[in-house]
Amino acid sequence: MQIQNGTGRFFVANDGKDLAEITYSLDKDAGELVIDHTRVSEELRGQGTGEELVRAVVDKARNENMKIVPVCSYAAHQFEKHPEYKDVLSGNTGERD
Repeated sequence: MQIQNGTGRFFVANDGKDLAEITYSLDKDAGELVIDHTRVSEELRGQGTGEELVRAVVDKARNENMKIVPVCSYAAHQFEKHPEYKDVLSGNTGERD
C-alpha cells in the first residue's frame, strides 16, 4: 500500500481508483490543518489504512510546525487512541460555524 499526497489530501489508489483518502483544509491564519473527512473502501478496511492516513497528516503537521483540528470523527478517535499525537493536536475543538 502506497500513500500518495494530493492537494488537500492523502490517498491510496489502485488502477486509477481511489481506495482510501483523508482530506484536510489549511487554515493559514491559525497554522492548522483541519481534517474533515476519512474514507476507506471495503477492500482495505481492517488493514490499518485509515490509521496510516491519519499518521500521514500528523507527519505533515510536524514537518510544517502546524497543529491539527480533527473535525472528522474517525480522525478525532485516532487522536484519542494515540496520545503520541498530542503534540500536534490543536486546542481548537474542531467545531466550525
